[in-house]
Amino acid sequence: MKAGKIRFRTSFWRSRVHVMSKTNFDIFLEEQLQDPDFAERFKRAGEAWDVAIQLAALREKAGLSQNELARRLHTSQQQISRMESPAYEGHSLSMLRRVAHELKAQVKVTIEPIPTKRYGMVAEAHAKYGKR
Repeated sequence: MKAGKIRFRTSFWRSRVHVMSKTNFDIFLEEQLQDPDFAERFKRAGEAWDVAIQLAALREKAGLSQNELARRLHTSQQQISRMESPAYEGHSLSMLRRVAHELKAQVKVTIEPIPTKRYGMVAEAHAKYGKR
């Protein structure tokens, strides 16, 4: 959830919406996300969670244990466990491809430009000064 938004829970049996109050953690997190360094670390942690959850979910969907997947990939169970850990940031593209291939999946990597903030810009053309 992005900072500043209020969460809603719908009670279908009553057909009305209740506003959930923010928890102390929600308030604390919003304050912490104002710090650009913390916000960047928080974003990276979310990305690591995404990779870890996807790998574990695909492995479980394939009906494989970490040991079985490791054996098929000629690696250790500890390596599979490490890759499924949200704290791990050492994924290699080649290993992700090997795992994906074994789990009948594919790896997609997206590299996007960082949006630039344009402060003090106006929609008008710059005025020309000086000699004509």
